[in-house]
Amino acid sequence: MALLWLRVALVCYTVGLLYALVALTRASSWLERVALHAAYLGMVFQFVSLTEGFRLSGQFSLASAHSAESVLAFLIMAIFMIVYLIYKTTSPGIVIFPVVFLLVFVACTGEQAFMRMLPGMREGWLIAHITLIFAGYAALILSFGSSLIYLLQERSLKSKKAGGMLAQLPALEVLDQMSFRLLLFGFPFMTLGLIAGVIVEEATYGRVAYLDPKFLLSILMWAVYLLLLYTRWSAGWRGRRAAYLATGAFAAAVIAWAANYFSAIHRFVRS
Repeated sequence: MALLWLRVALVCYTVGLLYALVALTRASSWLERVALHAAYLGMVFQFVSLTEGFRLSGQFSLASAHSAESVLAFLIMAIFMIVYLIYKTTSPGIVIFPVVFLLVFVACTGEQAFMRMLPGMREGWLIAHITLIFAGYAALILSFGSSLIYLLQERSLKSKKAGGMLAQLPALEVLDQMSFRLLLFGFPFMTLGLIAGVIVEEATYGRVAYLDPKFLLSILMWAVYLLLLYTRWSAGWRGRRAAYLATGAFAAAVIAWAANYFSAIHRFVRS
């Protein structure tokens, strides 16, 4: 049933994907409204799916590969909705809806075994680690989406050939502010999540594998995240340069996420 509800959510998110594709060529207010309502429904079905998976497993289930991708997609949508309530724009959806669709699609390809708690593993810290890290990922992805929309808007204004949603995007200053606030929101979650992860690894294995690819790439991602905040806060980077650096931070996050599949210690459970 958990997989069934997740597939229903995928159908809802397909509407958002269609909206993202259409919005690049022409504006459609009715499709925007339909996509928002479909996204609301998708979140409801996805929440039911995650709850059902937890109930059936009897254990914490975020650490299985497919469940993890589903949770990340859910958090991305949750933060996207908060952004929409504040700024009254669906413009980041051009980037966010395809990302969420892809994550949920991968999560729907089959069921994975849930992670079994190892002796010495602190479940509370594991929950904190995964939830905080995912919240940081979600905010970073939203920031990347806003930065990418900034670049599209800037190019559109310079070419004077705005079309589709690009003709109705928020001002460049608003997009830049949105991206920066999302970074400020996500960085504490990312930092605390990494700290909780170190505590879980130390309690479970009695050591921290500093040379493990997952650990090294996670630290690299955090460092790029910190550099992005520093350049915006202290060096005064705005606009295009900040958008390019946000793209680099997003790339680092994707690589760190991929490390879950080949790390010796920190990997998703596979059936």
